[in-house]
Amino acid sequence: MLDNIRIVLINTFHPGNVGAAARAMKNMGLTDLWLVEPNDYPNDEAVSRAAGAKDLLDNATIVSSLEEAISDCQLVIGTSARNRTFNLPQLDARACAAKATTESQQGKVAIVFGRETMGLHNSELQQCNYHVFIPSNPEYPVMNISQAVQVMCYELWMESNRDDTQYPQQEYPLHKEMGLFYDHLERVLNRTKFIIPQHQGKVLEKLHRYFNRSRPEKTELNMLRGILTSVEESLDNEKS
Repeated sequence: MLDNIRIVLINTFHPGNVGAAARAMKNMGLTDLWLVEPNDYPNDEAVSRAAGAKDLLDNATIVSSLEEAISDCQLVIGTSARNRTFNLPQLDARACAAKATTESQQGKVAIVFGRETMGLHNSELQQCNYHVFIPSNPEYPVMNISQAVQVMCYELWMESNRDDTQYPQQEYPLHKEMGLFYDHLERVLNRTKFIIPQHQGKVLEKLHRYFNRSRPEKTELNMLRGILTSVEESLDNEKS
């Protein structure tokens, strides 16, 4: 099940952290590393810090956006050292590992780590289904990114070796399928004048947040798309 769990690093500034993260992953049996716009990579320091995990660096996938890194994933979990204001469901590291390993039996899962200095932008965290928080000393709570990767990979390894692993009952849509739904929803809301392009405010942002949080199953998403199509057909019939 670890083969379907992807570690995504966004805009990593220090190449040594990329290498250290690769080593942490290999220690715990994970191999799928994705890098979103790394600041200085490839770099000899990354290879040095990776030690025996150079193969993970050689096979790492480098992309230019978070959307590319998670488009084929059904579950996306963003890491953050601080609480945010938009009420994304929160997991601790152990609960995150249980959720990720369970769903990885059915599809791809991404665990996303942000920049060393500022973590994930709100716009990036809003693309996630859950927010994972690693509890630590409140007087000094900020972890180095490779340490955070190590903690998460350890919990994933331990969870994957449990004898009582749960099996998923639902099938969830991929991130790119949710993106098509959001495009469809926006198109219909514009046509019905529920939103006006020049004055749409935060309606679409809040709707994205709602559906990412509630996570419709694949059959439910198909039903929602069918409702939107029905609305479009009614609007077309009114014109003819």
